[in-house]
Parts: sequence; structure tokens; C-alpha cells
Amino acid sequence: MQKQEVRAGGEASPGHGGGSPAEQVKALVDLLAGKGSQGTQAPQIFDRSPDLPLEPHGNDARIQRHREALLSRLGLSVVLGEPPARLTSLLLVDGLTDLQLREHDFTQVEVTRGAIRAARTISLDRLFLPLSQVSIPPRISITIGVAGVGKTTLVRHFVHLWARGQLAKEFSMVLPLTFRELNAHERLSAHKLACFACPHLGEPGLAAMALAGALLVLDGLEECKAPLDFNTAACTDPRKEIQLDSLITNIIRGNLFPEVSVWVTSRPGAASQIPVGLVDRMTEIRGFNQEEVQACLEHMFPEDQRLVDWALAQVRAHSALYLMCTVPAFCQLSGLVLAHLYRHQLPPPRTLSEIYSWYFRMALGGEAQGKASPRIEQGSRRLAGTLGRLAFHGLVRRKHVFYEQDLKAFGVEPGLLQMALGGRLLQQEETRGCPAAYCFPHLSLQEFVAASYYYGASRRAIFDLFPDSGVSWPRPGFLSHFRGAVQRAIQAEDGRLDVFLRFLSGLLSPGVNALLAGSLVAAGEHHGCRAQVAGLLQGCLAPEVVVSPRAVNLVRCLQELQHTELACGVEQALQHGGLSRLSRPAHCAALAYLLQVSPACAQEADLSLCLSQAVLRSLLPQLLYCQSLRLDTNQFPDSVMEMLGSVLSGKDCRIQKISLAENQISNKGAKALARSLLVNRSLTALDLRSNSIGPQGAKALADALKINRTLASLSLQSNRIKDDGAKSMAEALTNSRTLCMLHLQKNTIGVMGAQCIADALKQNRSLKTLILSSNSIGDGGTKALAEALKVNQGLEILDLQSNSISDLGVAALMTALCCNETLLSLSLRENSISPDGAQALARALRTNGALKSLDLTANLLHDQGVQAIARAVKENHTLMSLHLQWNFLQAGAAEALGQALQFNRSLTSLDLQENSIGDEGASAVASALRINTALTALYLQAASISTLGAQALAEALVVNRTLEILDLRGNAIGAFGAKALANALKVNSSLRSLNLQENSLGMDGVICVATALSGNHGLQYINLQDNHVGDSVARMIRETIRTHAPRCTVEM
Repeated sequence: MQKQEVRAGGEASPGHGGGSPAEQVKALVDLLAGKGSQGTQAPQIFDRSPDLPLEPHGNDARIQRHREALLSRLGLSVVLGEPPARLTSLLLVDGLTDLQLREHDFTQVEVTRGAIRAARTISLDRLFLPLSQVSIPPRISITIGVAGVGKTTLVRHFVHLWARGQLAKEFSMVLPLTFRELNAHERLSAHKLACFACPHLGEPGLAAMALAGALLVLDGLEECKAPLDFNTAACTDPRKEIQLDSLITNIIRGNLFPEVSVWVTSRPGAASQIPVGLVDRMTEIRGFNQEEVQACLEHMFPEDQRLVDWALAQVRAHSALYLMCTVPAFCQLSGLVLAHLYRHQLPPPRTLSEIYSWYFRMALGGEAQGKASPRIEQGSRRLAGTLGRLAFHGLVRRKHVFYEQDLKAFGVEPGLLQMALGGRLLQQEETRGCPAAYCFPHLSLQEFVAASYYYGASRRAIFDLFPDSGVSWPRPGFLSHFRGAVQRAIQAEDGRLDVFLRFLSGLLSPGVNALLAGSLVAAGEHHGCRAQVAGLLQGCLAPEVVVSPRAVNLVRCLQELQHTELACGVEQALQHGGLSRLSRPAHCAALAYLLQVSPACAQEADLSLCLSQAVLRSLLPQLLYCQSLRLDTNQFPDSVMEMLGSVLSGKDCRIQKISLAENQISNKGAKALARSLLVNRSLTALDLRSNSIGPQGAKALADALKINRTLASLSLQSNRIKDDGAKSMAEALTNSRTLCMLHLQKNTIGVMGAQCIADALKQNRSLKTLILSSNSIGDGGTKALAEALKVNQGLEILDLQSNSISDLGVAALMTALCCNETLLSLSLRENSISPDGAQALARALRTNGALKSLDLTANLLHDQGVQAIARAVKENHTLMSLHLQWNFLQAGAAEALGQALQFNRSLTSLDLQENSIGDEGASAVASALRINTALTALYLQAASISTLGAQALAEALVVNRTLEILDLRGNAIGAFGAKALANALKVNSSLRSLNLQENSLGMDGVICVATALSGNHGLQYINLQDNHVGDSVARMIRETIRTHAPRCTVEM
């Protein structure tokens, strides 16, 4: 066994948008089905020049002839271009995830929302090179990707570039083979395999060449006709003919061609056949991102930007459609359908079944007749039926490549495949020296055609249509057959019938029935059984310990059926906090479905105050793929943390943020979460506020942080961790290189705990935010932190609110600020800072050039202290936000601040709420506003301002062009003050928010302000509540404002 060296992208688009829809379908199919068409579909390459390599590897004539043969086979007559970046930079992955091992390709894309795994990337030119100076090149490499993502296109790029001498010069030979070609051989020897890959060299020529340093490429493992069995007998004789699957396993095991490197491409599920111990390197091709989806559509239709914009709008509005468009093949298929709908001014599709129905109809060429519901010619209909039977039986038997004997067995005449229908739904591919192979352009098309066959055949068949039935039981009627299909899909643990069942359900929807009426289905025939099918699907959502992927697929079937009541009901309950009343299995399955598709859940799955333990347990497999998960206030005990810990420990886990605030988590639950952090590689934020983890729980989490390398934010406020817990966290900070935010508010941390944290900060360089508010660190703890700030040059936000800090602690802290160059925000709210402490603050503000926000709310500064601070602000050039609320200030302080504002050009927000500055103070600030061009927010709530102060502020607003927020709540400006402000609003264009709540405006004042808004187009929010206006008048004024200022939000 070899040790794995693993750690920690597009199909070419149709180059034009012209031609009939039938021609476009044919062009698209030719492209997508090019896996075996070596002679006609060449890949894009880096260099557009078709010149051959000037200096072949080793100057060997045979190698030169081999390169020329490869280039000829790939086709040099096609215009070549550069490959997309996603194919030249692959994801270096650590094996297959559980999702990839067990689920359908569609499900993999849907569950992960098309997002790529967090992984390192490796460039195509380093794909087979060592990762480091001490490692060796991989012998067995596997590249995985879902169907249609571009695996074969990648191989062709690689082979073409090697043949031109531009890539992988470490290989003397590259021998590219596809399993479609190899399937034609029942028995084969290793020697004949090499001859088959290089027929132009002949056996003597090949024998004269050493294969050491060669690369054997095996493309499309999922198409191998027999599963690989690595328990077969070993074979070391290169000339002995053995079964194909045995030959492949012996090559991979190194019994044959041990000196040859092997590169296998495969869909994820098929790649699991190769034991992980034999794989040296695994890479993955990612799908399209949003920009690449747009680029694909623009490349398809370069002549019509309006079409592209419309198609993009439809893709973005339909989450399921967007997710599938991350797969290049599906993106191109969808683009073709959307273009047809746009040009014919038809409504956009609502389900995937409608998209495939349109494609199916376009493939028939019926729209050329100009009819809304074209009829299919009888011959094409018969051919569609035989192709459907072939597709269905192939799907059940996991067969996706067909040969002439398969076609004859199901009554498909190869000659008829050149007709419009057959040529676009089943593509013939020439293979080297082998019988022609046939396949559907994409797996999903085979599934749709199979579903359409089953839909029609089940209305006539008496016995079970599934060919692998041991006993053929009578199944009279469509519903009986549909029930059988549901049962088969549920029993298929690998999900291979999931999409087939979705399409089968979708064929019963009103939209698809109207689309295909008179051709493949009878008009209105869905009415008789649609409701029964919906009931059958919901009835299969039986109670489960966990909601399985099969159950979620049944909900998807209901959506394809356009029976949306179940999902819509659960979505409304989710939005309005009513989930606690929905606990039936069907509700759980619908909730699991919404976690995958809901746009709201994509940002954050908020399941607070609504889940029982049983419901949470049933959702655990689905929670793996939520990026952000909020489970606050659910009264979850420690036993639930054990379950969540198992989720966070899962290899597939993609949860980045999880909030478990206000539950019943003790140190035992914290320890369970800590164990998961030892192995989790996705979580970046953990919120455990308002629980009871205590010092022991904090220690467990701290120990995990010493090893964890992804967690960046940890919130432990209100957990009673005390000094011992703070000491443990300090030890973690000493080792951590990733933790950026630590929230320890209200944890009974004293001087000792603060000293431990301060010592850690002297070594830590990653922590950006430290919140120690509502503890008891006092002056001693503050002095220790001050000493740390003299050394630490990483901390940016420090919150010391409500910590019994006096002037002594502030003096030490300000001394540190004189030399600290990184702290941006400092909160000293609710402490005991007097005018003497303010003097120290002023000295620091004069020299510090980094601090941007200073919060001194609820201290004892008085006018004397703020006057000192104001003189410093006059000279400061960096402070942007200053909070002085509730500091016993009067007019003198406001006058000093007003003078400072006339010179300061950095302060953008000033908070003077709950201070009795009066009209005199308000007038002083107003005078500054006439000159100041920096201040954007002014808070004067409950500042003892009356009419005169309001009039002064109004006069300033006439001149000022920068103030955006003015808060005058809880004053007494009266009707005359309101009238003055109303007049100012008629000319002011900068103000965005005005709060006049509780100001005794009366009806006259409110009406004046409301009238002024008709001429003001900048105000976006106004609060006129509690101003002695009756309810009826308030409603009238509210409607008037909404009519004359529709962009302004009003509260009355």
C-alpha cells in the first residue's frame, strides 16, 4: 500500500447563438457528447498556434511520431483557445466525502449549494510533481468531478499540451485511453493495452521503447462495464490476457506496469471502487462560479446581450436552476432552453422538469412548425419510445454507454439515429479500432428520457417494468407502477434513481403536461392522478430517526409535481417562528429540503426557539451543509451537544458559523464541542453566550484551540468561567494563530484573570478583538493590559466596559496608547473616570495616531473633563467616533466641543445623549455645523433642548451639507422648533435620518414636518412618535408622507 500524498476547472460552450433551435441542440449535443469523438471535438489549449513541438522529449523519432498521432487524433482543424482557469487549477482534496460516496451527482451539487470544498489548489503543470522537496511524485492519481463538469475536456487539454511539448515534460510517453474504448474488449493483456494506445508505433516500435516514465490516462471510470474488484488474483505477466476489470486493478496495484504512472478520471461514486490506500493524489474539478455562469451564457450568445441579461435574471431568481448551472454541461443546456423561451416570448421554466421538457421538445424540431403544441411525427415518436426503453434499462443497470448489440436488443435502428430525434438525444461516437459507442449527451438526459418512457409504459403495462425484479408481480394502473418506482428509488441507497423519480413526478405537473400535450402525453391526463401521487409521496415520508436524503428527494418530487403546499407551509412557519408546532415526519423532511434550497437559509439557517431534541436529531445529516447555523434559545442540554459534536466532527461538515446561545450547556456539553474542534476544519465562529460552561468547560475549549487551526471567533459571555477559565483561555491565546475575536463579557473575571490574558497578549499576534466588559478587572487588571498594549501590535478592539476602572487604571492605559499603533477602538463605558482621568485621555489623544473610536459613556467626566478632551480633539486627526452620553455635561462642555469641531476634520460621529447641554450647548454645536464638513451623525437625545436650540440647529442644516443623522428624541422643541426644522428640510439634501420622537410637536408641528418632506428627496427615515397626535391623524400623516416621500420610512 502506498501512502496518500493528499492535502488540503469548463466544458467548451457552443460558440454561437444563431441557427434554429434544432441546430443549436445538435451543436450542443455534439459538444457535450464529445467524450469519445476524438476526431472532431478538439479541446481549447493555451497557445492558439497549431505548430508541433520543435524539440520532442528525448529527440526520439518514435515519440515524435506518437505526439503527431495524438495531435491528429485530437484534431488540429478546430479553432483553439485557452482553457478556463478552473481546469488549470484543480482542488487538491483529502479523499471522497460521505456525500460523494453515497449520493447522486445532482444531490451533491444541491446539498453543497454548488460551493467548493475548502482545499488547496494545484496547477495543471504540477499535477504529477511532488508537493514538496521531501515527497515523491504520485504513481496513482485520480481526478473526480460530477457528470458534465469537464473531466474529459481536462484530459484533452492535458494530452494536447503534452503532445506540443508545453506540459508534463517529465513523462516520456502519454498513453490516453477511455473506458468507452476499452469496453469493447472482453480480455486484454497489458502489452496489448499499450499497443492499443499506440497503434501507430506498431508492436516492434513499442517494444523498443521503455515505458518507464510514461503516463497511462484512463478516462471515465464510471463507464467501465464491470465493477473493479481488488480482491482478484494478482497477475504479473504483461502478455497474459485477463478480464478487463482485472487488468485495470492489477495495473493500479502495481502488479503490471509498475514503472508507469496512472491517471484515472471518474465521477465521485465510481472513484470509491479504488481503495484509498492505493491512491497517491486525488484532485477535483470545481464547477462554475457566478461569474463563470455569466461568461458561459455570454459566450453562447455574444450577439444578444439582452438575451444574456434575461437568462441570467432567470437563473439567479431560481435557486435550483442556479445550482445546476454550476455544472457546465447543464448551464449550456439551460442557456439553450432559456434562449428559445426568450426569443418566442414564452414564460420562464419553474422546475427542472420543464427545462428538460423544453429541451426534449426542441430536440424534436417541432417548434419549426410554428405551433404552440407541436405534434411529433409517428416515426419520431416510436424512436423516442425505443430510446426511452434503452435509457430506462440502462439506468437501472448502471449502464450509460451502449453498443450496437444494445441498440438492436431494444429495437433502436442505428441508421435512424441520424434523424432529428435520435441524433440529438443519443450520440454516436467513433472509437479507435472498436465498434461504435452510443451515449446520451448527459446523464440527466438519460434520466429524463427514461422517466418519459416509464410514464408512458406504466399506463399500459400489467407487470413490473423494472427488469431486475425477481418475480414479476402484476401492477395494474399507473399509480401502482408509480408506487413501485418510489419504492425502488427509496431502496437505492446510492440515490441513482432520485432524479429519475423527480422527472417522473414532474411529468404529472400542469406545466409539463401543457408543454408535451398531444405528443408524449395526453392533454389533461395528469388531472386524474396528480393529487393521488402527491398523497402517495407524502405518505412515504414515514417517521425516521434522521431525515434521509431519499426523504428530501421526495419533497423535491413534490416540488417538480408543483405541489408546493408542504414546503410553503414549513417555510412560512420558519419565517414567523412557528416551527415548534410542526413536528410530523413530512414537516421535518420539508425543513431539511428548505435548508438546502431556501435563499434565507443560504445566508443563515435560523432555527432558534423552535426545535425539539427529536426534530434536531432528525435533521443532523442536513445540518452538515449549512454554512451558518443559529440554534439559540432551544433549551438544548448537554446530550444535544454530543450529537452536534458528531456533526462538527464529520468529514463532510461545512458549517462555518454556529450559535448555541441561551441553551442549557454545562461543562459536559462544552467538552463534547471541544472534542469536535480537535478534528473540525470548517468552523470559524462559535457562539456559546449565556450558558453555564464554567471554568472546566472553558478549559476544554481552550485545550482544543491549541490544536484547532480554523476557529477565528469564540463568544463565551455570561458563562461564569471566572479567573480559572480566563487563565485557560490565556494559555490558548499563547498558542493560537487563528483566533481573532474572544468575547468574555460578564464572566466574573478579576485581576488575576486579566493579568493572565495580558501576559498572553504579549506573545499573541492574531487576536484582533477582546471583549472583557462587565467583569471586575479593576485598575490592577487594566494596568496589566496596558503593559501588554505596549508590546502587542495586533489588537484592534478592546472593550473594558463596566470594570470598576478609575483614573489610575485609565492613566496606565493612556500611557500605553501613546506608543501603541494598532488599537482602533476602546470602550471605557460605565466606569469611574473623573476629570483627572480625562486629562490623561486628552494627552493620549494628542499623540496617538491610530484610535478611531472612543466610548466614554456613563462616567464622571463633567464639563471640566470634556473640555480637556475637546482641546485634544481639536488637534487629533484620526478619531472618528466619540461617545460622551450620560456624563453630567452642561453647556460648557458643548461649547468646547463646538469649538473643536470647527477645526477637526476626522470626527464623523458625536454622541451627547442624556446630558443637559440645553439650548446654549445646542447652539454652540449648531454654530460648528455651519463650518464643519466631517460630522455625519449627531446624537442629542434627552439633552434639554427646547425651541431655541432646535431653531439654531435648523439654521445650521440650511448650510450644512454633510450631516446625515440627527437624533433629537426626548427633548421639548415644540411646534415652533418643528416648523424651523421643516423649513430646513426643504433645502437640506444631506440628512438621511431624523428622530423627533417625544418632542411635544403637536398636530401643527407634525403637519409642518410632513409637508416639508414632499420637497425633500434625501430623507430615508423619520420618527414622529409620541408627539400628542391622535391615532386617526397619525394614520393620515403617515399615508401622506408615504405618498409624497415614498422612499422615506416613517414611524408614527
